[in-house]
Amino acid sequence: MMPTIRQIKDQLATKERSCEEIISSCLETIESKNEDLNALLSVEKKAALAQAKSIDKKMSLGSEIGSLEGVPVVIKDNILVQGWKASAGSKMLENYVAAYDATVIARLKRAGAILLGRANMDEFAMGSSTETSHFGPTKNPWNENRVPGGSSGGSAAAVAAGFAPCALGTDTGGSVRQPASLCGVVGLKPTYGRVSRYGAIAMASSLDQIGPLARTVEDVALVMQAIEGKDPKDATSVELSSANIAELIEKNIKGLRIGLPKEYVVEGMDAGVKKAVMEAVKTLEKAGAEIIDVSLPHTEYALAAYYIDQPAEASSNLGRYDGMRYGFSSSGDSLLDSYEQSRGRGFGREVQRRIMLGSYVLSKGYYDAYYRKALQVRSLLQKDFVEAFKNVDVIAAPTSPSVAWKLGEKFDDPLTMYLSDIYTISANLAGIPALSIPCGFVKGLPVGLQLMGKLFDEARLYRVGVAYQELTDWHSRMPE
Repeated sequence: MMPTIRQIKDQLATKERSCEEIISSCLETIESKNEDLNALLSVEKKAALAQAKSIDKKMSLGSEIGSLEGVPVVIKDNILVQGWKASAGSKMLENYVAAYDATVIARLKRAGAILLGRANMDEFAMGSSTETSHFGPTKNPWNENRVPGGSSGGSAAAVAAGFAPCALGTDTGGSVRQPASLCGVVGLKPTYGRVSRYGAIAMASSLDQIGPLARTVEDVALVMQAIEGKDPKDATSVELSSANIAELIEKNIKGLRIGLPKEYVVEGMDAGVKKAVMEAVKTLEKAGAEIIDVSLPHTEYALAAYYIDQPAEASSNLGRYDGMRYGFSSSGDSLLDSYEQSRGRGFGREVQRRIMLGSYVLSKGYYDAYYRKALQVRSLLQKDFVEAFKNVDVIAAPTSPSVAWKLGEKFDDPLTMYLSDIYTISANLAGIPALSIPCGFVKGLPVGLQLMGKLFDEARLYRVGVAYQELTDWHSRMPE
């Protein structure tokens, strides 16, 4: 079984295992399982082993080590690592090689982490199943006939399958939390601005956030401490007060007020998912938390607002991929024909669909009717959370309305696919932090409990998550 980050740190400190042994074990697991799962698009075997040997030598000399020294990490394919391909799961960027490190990558390297390889993803992070990738779908380690969720499905599947104890993903409308739920791991979408977006291939700039996936809440907190904080290269990033892990993962939740939003019990929600989530809430109540009913009255408009706002920003961000400067290029009889050929062949169906939708809602005559109204709804959703958090400390809800569905089941039905994000998008629209933790199984497939907190109050989410994992063992279960 893949050890947690905490266990790896202890094993290296006590010399129970060498870093080279740990990395070799990860590579062996990848070698045996990745061909079936298609979770990783590339593996940096030589570089990882060379770094592991260097770390073993460094530790034998008693040199100062980083907070994640020797910890293997998988990176989503839309986060730039200098010298690595970064395709964002698209034919458009199939051969693009990053010229610099994203800020989060620079910080991971500084902390001593070992980057194992690139994780598969939905093309340009547009999808909820990792089926839109140009490089083929990723499969769920719990059942290879099922999707792993998306768009960070490769990252979630890699952690669930034991390729690495943690991975980085991006979350625009649930793309870390939803695959974390479907693959039975922990996933965090941080508060907007807590983690620098510099070096992440942009999809919807006011919604995108980089976040970690791991087996435990403590591991997520450890990764966050390494990557978060102000970055002069990202004007939306903020300065944070320092806090140690012991302060962040206090296990006592007596007196903590947890809100249950009535609007999150919707038609079409799997009965087994509802049962697992409610049992998780009862576990927290028995541990001393106070459960309070709350209302988020504009939740019913969140999905519609998101699928106006996100495509609008995506159509603008993806305008740079024209086949002229970099990326896939196809020549035509005229400049316009070249643009059409390059974008028509370089982008997949889902990306084209969202570009067209986004261009439409931003066009003259429709901007006020659609885009401006979506922004107004977004403001109302933010106010809903502000009001709710006057009475509660944390809000609990399902992460996904269902467990993992069969490959291809929703692929040709975009609306049904979009509905799988119904519980996660509100946190992105409001900018608040949200954490998904394993809370049970339905027919052998994992269920996730979502915890949402006040702006920059990740510490309280860690507190509830760690307390829950102390009382249950869902997070310790792995696919055979």
